[in-house]
Amino acid sequence: MPEKNLDFGKFGARGIKGSDAVARKLDELGGGIATPVTAKRGWIARLHYLTRSGRSRQAAREAGLAVTDRTLRAWLVGKRSPSKANLARIDAAYRVVRRQNVAQHLLRRLNRDGRGTRVEIHPVSQSQVPRPLQRVVEYRSMNVRRWDRIVGSWAADDFLGLDAAWDDTIVDLGSQWGQYEYVTHVGFAA
Repeated sequence: MPEKNLDFGKFGARGIKGSDAVARKLDELGGGIATPVTAKRGWIARLHYLTRSGRSRQAAREAGLAVTDRTLRAWLVGKRSPSKANLARIDAAYRVVRRQNVAQHLLRRLNRDGRGTRVEIHPVSQSQVPRPLQRVVEYRSMNVRRWDRIVGSWAADDFLGLDAAWDDTIVDLGSQWGQYEYVTHVGFAA
């Protein structure tokens, strides 16, 4: 791949991987419970989400929340509270199940029957880079028509797959696509 950044930030550029920015935006579009898992209201809401159906319970078990039904009932009633390790498992299981549940909806919204969604790519911040070493990079936008691999990798929590899918997508920017491997922000609305 041309211009693959092996030592990003060496001269002071600031940004994040484009695929991480896409994952953050998909998380934002997917919505969810805003209260942190450390607050009682937050973990109770996540447990209700994870236990409302047999399918949700099975998905939560597969995601790593392996506690007995008795313990779940005690948590939901308020007789006991989960440990910090179990709070982390509850949050991770909630994130996985939520992503699986909203993936198809997001995919339909982003693909828009083949019309795709406009994506804005904001380049890395070079304010800390010495003037002679700065590149000329600019804000870019493009229309992404096929979101299947991106959303599928995001829903499966496969960040390597998401990174590969995003790299394959930004190739459409032309010969300078490697400059947008790291960005400050990726924005799109669905």
